[in-house]
Amino acid sequence: MKNCFRVHPDDNVATLLEDAEPESVNIIPAARPVKLNQPVTLGHKVALTGIAAGGPIIKYGIRIGMATEVIHPGDWVHLHNCASLVDERAATLDAQTGQPTDTPYE
Repeated sequence: MKNCFRVHPDDNVATLLEDAEPESVNIIPAARPVKLNQPVTLGHKVALTGIAAGGPIIKYGIRIGMATEVIHPGDWVHLHNCASLVDERAATLDAQTGQPTDTPYE
């Protein structure tokens, strides 16, 4: 059985550690397996749970994207079904220093 890696316990996606066809893959660390619905290549994300359209894509325990359509458990998660939120916080950074302006530091 092939493997995928879940970085944080709150993640709803995991990253494939090798190319996999539609088959069950182990989720590392130990969790129930998930059955892929289509081929997924090394380094790409797979949904561990159902994600509603507009719902969060969570990796590293933080929201990294938003589903642009319904994503089913075992679906490949990529540009065709999600939008990145990488730039969402970047808009709050100071243009000169890069320091976050949305977080108070005391």
